[in-house]
Amino acid sequence: MCGIAGILTSTSAKKTIDLSNVVGQMVRSINHRGQDDNGVHVQDGVGLGHTRLSIIDLSKAGHQPMVSSNERVRIVFNGEVYNFRDLRKELMEYGYHFKSNSDTEVILHGYEQWENGVFERLRGMFAIAISDDKHGTLTLARDRVGVKPLFYGWHDGFLLFGSEIKAILSFPKFRRTPNMRAIHHYLTYQYIPAPWSAFEGIWKVPQSSYMLFNKDGYVLTKKYWQIQSLSSGKLNKRESNNQQLLQLLDESVKLRMESDVPVGAFLSGGVDSSAVVAMMAKHSSVPIKTFCIGFDEKEYDERAFARQVSHRYGTDHHELVVKPNAMGILPKLVWHYNEPFADPSAIATFYVSELASKEVKVVLNGDGGDENFLGYRRYEECMRSKWIGYIPKEIREWGPRLARKLPVSLEGYRPARVARRCLSRLSDKDSMRYGPSVISFSDEDKWMGYGEAMEEFMGESSLDLLEPYFLESESYVSGAACADIHTYLPDDLLVKVDIASMAYGLEARSPFLDHHFLEWASQIPVSQKIRAGQTKYILKKALEPYLPMDLLYRQKMGFGVPIQHWLRHDLKGFAYEILLSDKAIQRGIFKKDYVKRLLDENSEGRRSNHTRLWALIMLELWFQMWIDSSEIFHTAPA
Repeated sequence: MCGIAGILTSTSAKKTIDLSNVVGQMVRSINHRGQDDNGVHVQDGVGLGHTRLSIIDLSKAGHQPMVSSNERVRIVFNGEVYNFRDLRKELMEYGYHFKSNSDTEVILHGYEQWENGVFERLRGMFAIAISDDKHGTLTLARDRVGVKPLFYGWHDGFLLFGSEIKAILSFPKFRRTPNMRAIHHYLTYQYIPAPWSAFEGIWKVPQSSYMLFNKDGYVLTKKYWQIQSLSSGKLNKRESNNQQLLQLLDESVKLRMESDVPVGAFLSGGVDSSAVVAMMAKHSSVPIKTFCIGFDEKEYDERAFARQVSHRYGTDHHELVVKPNAMGILPKLVWHYNEPFADPSAIATFYVSELASKEVKVVLNGDGGDENFLGYRRYEECMRSKWIGYIPKEIREWGPRLARKLPVSLEGYRPARVARRCLSRLSDKDSMRYGPSVISFSDEDKWMGYGEAMEEFMGESSLDLLEPYFLESESYVSGAACADIHTYLPDDLLVKVDIASMAYGLEARSPFLDHHFLEWASQIPVSQKIRAGQTKYILKKALEPYLPMDLLYRQKMGFGVPIQHWLRHDLKGFAYEILLSDKAIQRGIFKKDYVKRLLDENSEGRRSNHTRLWALIMLELWFQMWIDSSEIFHTAPA
């Protein structure tokens, strides 16, 4: 399934409107290639629309919106519920009868039985809208990790919601105004963090939560799931943990292979996607179709490792090399992501999704392995600096003062510079210490470069959004992983993959993000996840019988794109032209001389500003398409 949209009319609004026309327009705006428009259901001020990518039960009986037999409950649903067969059996024991084999009908009857308690019983990824005539309510719910997006907003007495922002923007006379606070946060992270969106009046439903609305407006937001503090250390027996890890991963992969359409896998050549392919091969009687993206720049190319895995498991392997002329895809990216989105790997994700969509309808991927098992190199740095937490707070507060007392004459010596930097950061909050490893523009960058439009946010650090996750975690490194699971994972990684795959009528599933797997992994001690400088230690040890040693223990590359190389060569002129244009400068986001300095430093090799420049390029392209234009683009640019 692929898209939902709808509206709820507030009784306080002194307006009338043809709901079927409005929702029909909203549904058309999310009708991607490869999906069937199932129409609109409107009743008593509630309109629900749906665009379906059929994966389970391809018959018309699984179409949406779906209505209960007594016409009390209506539902539209985007995603997949992997335990729907078990729930179906349980509901049949309660006396419910089923007309289809779809997971949608299971959720529908599950709501009739347990109301909003149904969400915590679902194992999968989902964005759900349920209207209930008995209570006069509309419930919007999102899965635990936030795999599936869901947006909402109020406009002239109407509650609008949809799987995509453009569904809401299609509402007549909805004013497209940029949310400058959200853009302030975007410039820090390269994505818009929840609950904000890039548009005033539009918000994101929080992950692992449901929101309840009635016809007088908003009622409540309730969180139905919370992961424990990561790396709590409750499971200390390493050998038994290795075995259970493989069992849980195998089960999660097997669940996600269930489909009535062909299934394949993204195979980057990294540990996580390779592990998924290894598990898939155990449950398939035919060769798994695998898909890989490569680059001419060797430091970004992992195809050789993907081929090793493909050869070992006899997969039907497909590759594509992405070149700088792929920048022609940028307008398509800006259209599909709806918001400024500056993760460069979105380019590769779009191309690998297009490649896979020619062969399959469902792909499994390795997302979540790094968060579960501390795979990012920045977690190693967290481990190295954990000693700061052992220093009494009173002493740490003296650090900046001591740093200022170091003689300036020692600045020429690296040990002195390192000592000054360490002392000056001693009193920082954990989020401030972690910030440099995950941000694009720092607070200092903003102080130097912000223009008039952003001056009011100069004293507001976006890193404060991360601090609660450090405060509720038992260590610095577990706080970092917790922050990533609640911010970087749902708002960057999962957005990147979901939008790119859905753009090509492809459904992406993530075995490492099964909530049972997440809960189990959270109990593994840090010492089993990082050991002797080796990240994901327990995962790699468990996988030794399944994957080549040189693949398991090589230096992590990540799913990157050579943007730095491209911006210094093929895209250099493009960057200068778009970022120094009168239109871009007049927005007042950054001063012209500051932007010029970033460009010059990067092109001359004096400083690597590619992440900052890419964030500005994607922001300017977003303004041009979504704010400057008076039109709503209902189809993606060619």
